[in-house]
Amino acid sequence: MKLTKLLLASSALTMATGMAIAEEEMANEMTIVSWGGAYSNSQQQAYHNPYMEKTGVNIINDESSAEAVSKLRAMNEAGNITWDVVDVVAADALRLCDEGLAMEIDADEMLAAAPDGTPASEDFGDLLVGDCFIPQIVYSTTVGYRTDMVGDTPPTSICALFDTEGYPGKRALEKRPINNMEWALLCDGVAKDDVYDVLETDEGQQQALDKLDTIKDDVIWWSAGADTPQLLADGEIVMGSTYNGRLFSVIEEQKQPVGMLWDAQVFDLDGWIIPAGLPEDRLARALDYVYFATDTQRLADQSKWISYGPARVSSAPLVGTHAELGIEMAPHMPTDPENAKNTFLYNYEFWADYRDDIDAKFQAWLAQ
Repeated sequence: MKLTKLLLASSALTMATGMAIAEEEMANEMTIVSWGGAYSNSQQQAYHNPYMEKTGVNIINDESSAEAVSKLRAMNEAGNITWDVVDVVAADALRLCDEGLAMEIDADEMLAAAPDGTPASEDFGDLLVGDCFIPQIVYSTTVGYRTDMVGDTPPTSICALFDTEGYPGKRALEKRPINNMEWALLCDGVAKDDVYDVLETDEGQQQALDKLDTIKDDVIWWSAGADTPQLLADGEIVMGSTYNGRLFSVIEEQKQPVGMLWDAQVFDLDGWIIPAGLPEDRLARALDYVYFATDTQRLADQSKWISYGPARVSSAPLVGTHAELGIEMAPHMPTDPENAKNTFLYNYEFWADYRDDIDAKFQAWLAQ
């Protein structure tokens, strides 16, 4: 009852005045988990720094999002939740919600309305894909390549990943089945609309692994989003997958000889969850933070630092120029019409259902 009153008081006062509940009722330190690299820097600039300036709270950054599900499971088992707000992809948010490891969110009670008064649930719309998920961005996983290592015919198809004769050299792929399995099936002749139906079957999973087997000896497997940009910058790979914002950074900010392959880019959502079971003061702080960090202006501000599309409808018109480079950011978004001519829509519900089983097969295949 006390916690319910605290949350209602926080929500009501925040919505009415734009101010949080009394600071002494909240924790003065919080651990926020994300992905590191250019992405965490964009959050630092758009969210963390202004929030710390506004409240005086100390934010500790943890770059463990790739292991969020397993680590939250372990924390829950140990009865010791050390994280306050966690950045995860939508499929992981659904898994954490289903397992009771993330708290449910009432968007219109806990998140800011749009400047014109549109409720948060309408402003986020279809991107509110789960009861526990607070969307931040639309991003894509795509492929970057060294422009000085691909000869006179730069790749235009995702299937260049599997063309080791036309594009010899090492490739970098993420050390998990997601995206790799879909691309393998696409490049083995499966129609885009049939990919997940095929991947539901044991035969389809084996087909994808067999296709990946054709380039296995040429692959460097990555776990952190910053790995591929560094490998590209160092000239250790001819091409590799990573998040479009990481490629934007290496191309536009670092001015490396790298090109972007948008073909079959995989659209996905990324956002926040709040771990279930936080003590009252930390929960109040986490709710106050996500209210602040996911309002219309903050989501638009993130696009000043990285080329990910904001999750709110009301944020899109506010996307402008890069904070340091001064270039228009809209053409660098995965949602730009020129870039989105042939996208692949990630099926987060499929991966929420099949992730553990396919992960086990994928890791066994890697070990062979």
